[in-house]
This record gives sequence, structure tokens and C-alpha cells, in this order.
Amino acid sequence: MKRNQTRSVQVKDLVLGGNDHVYIQSMCNIKTSHAKEVIEQILELETMGCEIIRVSCMDLNDAKAIAEIVSNIHIPLVADIHFDYRLALACIDAGANKIRLNPGNIGARTNVEAVVKKCKEKHIPIRIGINSGSLEKEIHQKYGKPTAQGMMESAQRHVQILEDLHFYDTVLSFKSSDPLLCIEAYKKASEMFDYPLHLGVTEAGTMMTSAIKSTLALGNLLLDGIGNTIRISVNGAPQKEIPIVKELLKSCNLIQNVPNLIACPTCGRTQWDMEPVVNEIEQYLQTVHKNITVAIMGCAVNGPGEAKHADIAIAGGKNEGLLIKKGEIIEKIPQQEMVQRLKQEIAAF
Repeated sequence: MKRNQTRSVQVKDLVLGGNDHVYIQSMCNIKTSHAKEVIEQILELETMGCEIIRVSCMDLNDAKAIAEIVSNIHIPLVADIHFDYRLALACIDAGANKIRLNPGNIGARTNVEAVVKKCKEKHIPIRIGINSGSLEKEIHQKYGKPTAQGMMESAQRHVQILEDLHFYDTVLSFKSSDPLLCIEAYKKASEMFDYPLHLGVTEAGTMMTSAIKSTLALGNLLLDGIGNTIRISVNGAPQKEIPIVKELLKSCNLIQNVPNLIACPTCGRTQWDMEPVVNEIEQYLQTVHKNITVAIMGCAVNGPGEAKHADIAIAGGKNEGLLIKKGEIIEKIPQQEMVQRLKQEIAAF
């Protein structure tokens, strides 16, 4: 699936835009000055498949901690800054690979010039984040409510500030908690700007509501070739976000080496405790980077037939199940051994 062609922007060793890769992004939920905890969280997110990480920068202590953080992680780090241009300068000096900052919100033109100058020196891109809930007062008054057109006007203001300073290493995002507004805004943006787009539905809620809203909005955009980086925002730990976004990208054929887990919904024919096995294997697969299909089926009636296209499968019976590899029944396994045997087969695949 070809992405819409955009300007290429380099973030550390990654190139956003100008290619068919959609990078997975997340954001730490720990205060950045607590560097050791932040590092631990980022390293865990890396093992799950996160490719870009964002941290907030609320004060100078946060900015100073970035030096320690970037020296202990492997993926690009984005520093999120609001209003205070001096924090942007400090984050860049500390080694941030990208900053998230709206140039129209950091005061005098000289402030913007200082940030742009340092970004040019360090080859650091800027992400401009347009949020439907925090548009400029006059734009909100003009339209009376958040609209895609208002979001475009806001973006044009910020982009123009950077372009007037001959700065073009820019990434844009147009987030809303309304998935339909997200679709409209990003489609307009893809026609109006040639900069890479970071996709997201903001304030999406719990795992369930976020998965639904984000799949509706971002799935539509991805299938239209729109988007170069993506975050699925979920309330709570960022580790919740990665499985959802990987599943979405996999379903859109935009990511490789992601396992595919098939599990039946269960019915009256199910005679074994299937849910704990499914849950544990799902968790295990989050750190497996292979193109492998694993099926866990609830009964021996339809299970063997439905699992025959899987690489490894279990078709459960009464407190036991048939282990199936590439459509062939290999052995019968007691339920208490299922998880261990499945993990062994996945590891050996």
C-alpha cells in the first residue's frame, strides 16, 4: 500500500515521509525528570515495537534529564514543549531528536528564531500539533465550534512562521477526540500540506473506546495512504497502546513480523477454560517479532478445520486440546501444558 508522497524529514536514524513505512509512536506517562523510571518504561516499549517515543518537558529539570534518557535508549526521543522557548533550547542541547512545539505559542519572533536556529544547527525537526480543543480564540469564535477548516487555518499560521524562517523539517498532526473530525481534518491536511503527518485521536479514553475510535479514524486514513507516524492514545500506561496500533497496522498490511492470534469467541461446545490460555499467549506474543499465525480454538468440532491455515494451533476438548502444526494434528496436550507447549512451538518457529 503506497503512502501519500510527502516531504522527507529525518528524526535521528529514521526518515518520516517519502516512503511506505508508518512509524509507531507512544508517550511516557512518568515525569521526565525521573530519568531511571522513564528509561525503564521506554526500554519496555521498545521491546513491544515502539519506534519513536515522546516525553513531556514541563521545567528545566525535565529538560536536563533528557541527556541521561537518550544515552540509554535506542529509539528517537521527542520532547513535548508548550509556551516556553527556553525549554525547547534546553531539550535540544540535551540531545532530543525532535521537538513538539507550536511556534505561534512561544511569544516574540525572536524566540521562534532562536529555536529554529538551534534546530537547524542540530538537524532537529519540529512537530506542530493542532488540537481541535485548543484552537486560537479568534478561530474558535469564527466557526463557533471545532472544525476541520479552523484546524487548517491554525496550522497555516504556525507553518508560515517556520517557512518565513526557511525551516521545512516539519511534521504536522491534527488531533481531535471526534474520530469523524479527525478523518476530515487529516484528509484536508494531506491535500494542503506536503509535510509528513503524525496520526492520532486525542483523549480517546479506555482501551475499548480508544481502539474503536482510533480504528475508525486512523484505519480510514491509513487505507487512503495518509499518515507517516501513528499513536493510539489510551488512558493509563503507554504499554496498552502498542498492541492496538500494531494490530491496526497489521490489518492494513503496513507492518511485518507481527504475530497473528486467532481465537474463537467460545460457545456451549467449549469444555475447557480457554480464556486464560488466550490471554497469556496474547501477552507473550507482544514481544515476538515473527510472521506467525497462532490459533486457539474452543472445540474439536470446527477447531481443526478452522485452524488448518495457522502455523501453530490448539483445538480444545474437555480439559485438553489437539496441537496442530500447518494443518496436521501432532499430539494431544492436557490444558495445564498448553501455554508452555505453545510458547515452545512459537519460539522454535
